Amino acid sequence: MRTLIYSTPKEGYTIILNPYPTIDLTFYLFVNVSMDTESSSSVVEFLGKVPLLHRLTSSSLKKIAQVLVFKRYERGDYVVRRDDEEMEGVYFVLEGQAQVLGSVGEEENCSEFLLKPFDFFGRGIFGNVYAVDVVAVTQLTCLLLTSEHCHLLETKAICDSDNERPLLERILYMDPLDLNVFRGFTLPNAPALGKVFGGQFVAQALAASSKTVEFLKIVHSLHACFLLAGDINIPIIYEVSRLRDGNNFSTRRVDARQKGKTMFTLFASFQREQQGFDHQESNMPHMLPPETLVSRDEMLQRRMTDHLLPRYYRKKVATQYTAPLPIDIRFCEPNYSTEQTKKSPSRLKYWFRARGELSEDQALHRCVVAFASDLMYAFISSDPHRKKGMSAVPVSLDHSMWFHRPLRADDWLLFVMVNLTASQSRGLATGEMFNRKGELVVSLKQEALLKETVTSKPILDAKL
Repeated sequence: MRTLIYSTPKEGYTIILNPYPTIDLTFYLFVNVSMDTESSSSVVEFLGKVPLLHRLTSSSLKKIAQVLVFKRYERGDYVVRRDDEEMEGVYFVLEGQAQVLGSVGEEENCSEFLLKPFDFFGRGIFGNVYAVDVVAVTQLTCLLLTSEHCHLLETKAICDSDNERPLLERILYMDPLDLNVFRGFTLPNAPALGKVFGGQFVAQALAASSKTVEFLKIVHSLHACFLLAGDINIPIIYEVSRLRDGNNFSTRRVDARQKGKTMFTLFASFQREQQGFDHQESNMPHMLPPETLVSRDEMLQRRMTDHLLPRYYRKKVATQYTAPLPIDIRFCEPNYSTEQTKKSPSRLKYWFRARGELSEDQALHRCVVAFASDLMYAFISSDPHRKKGMSAVPVSLDHSMWFHRPLRADDWLLFVMVNLTASQSRGLATGEMFNRKGELVVSLKQEALLKETVTSKPILDAKL
């Protein structure tokens, strides 16, 4: 049955009869009239199948359903035109197909830029104008979330309104069980992809060891080994060994355990503040200020709806993205590359800082930086080997940090990573962190395991 659209100017709304097989709708009422309960629930059911919206709660989907606008196009009609001055919003394909024209890699694989039901597109990475044309190749029906309502796509902020402490401080809270034994937890809104995030191991182990040294001694170096993947559903027991306590230095070893197995080991050295020689050979590269750059979370939101990118990639990003990180990240040189479209440079530079204001404890700030240091470090070693059809998930093997100068993790730091080499399925990368004054505050090195294909394994299987 053909869709029937008619207006009732006197009442000020439009009724749209819509018996599509894609989604069982009786009718929509737009503008001044709300949908009835049955129609609204059908729209919510449709939205729940859109990859972009998988991370949203049912209440958010209901709010979106109430403000969607119905759009109908005939074959050959332009849905959007290149460089349109005004962006209407985000489109969801309800029925029919549309083709993206002028996309990166379009000639290589046109099917990736053929939009079908449950696909979506909208603003691009670099602004609120359309960079390509989208044309209906069949009769096409879309649901439009207008620009004024696009804020409904945002996930809940990471900071719990019921708790004034930043999420990172709560992640780093160590529950003392004995003099040298502490218990840590993986909070529900902490970063995790089915296993304990490596930076959490490093930061919690460092926090536990810091509690066993006198407060005048601050960590100046750490060396970590990742042994097993951690279970996010059970606590982590951190056992601290006091290897040495001198006048100016103390050394600690920390073993993180779950179910009787050692998952992770950390060696950390602490030093009392001392005056001495001071110089710096490494120079901070000139980059745009972080305030002028787009945040990682906004970048991901744009990638999910950017029709310049392949459909499979946008769906993958939408499916994997769950909530904002407790770290605000601003990439200095954003680009359109995906894990398969082209090789990435061997350097990565971005600004980062903790969300929320942290306390003045320097030990806490160094734990937060340790947490943030593992967010993207391992990936730079595999970036030069990207190719179409390849699936690779690098895994951190060992991680070293040297803290040179006092720092604040809730103020912007520039992280510069360099991929040195890869061989024998292992990649080595170095890193430097600078404060806004250009002072080198942290140096890093990490070795990662690089596998072209990853087989699913039990949660406690070894990485090697």
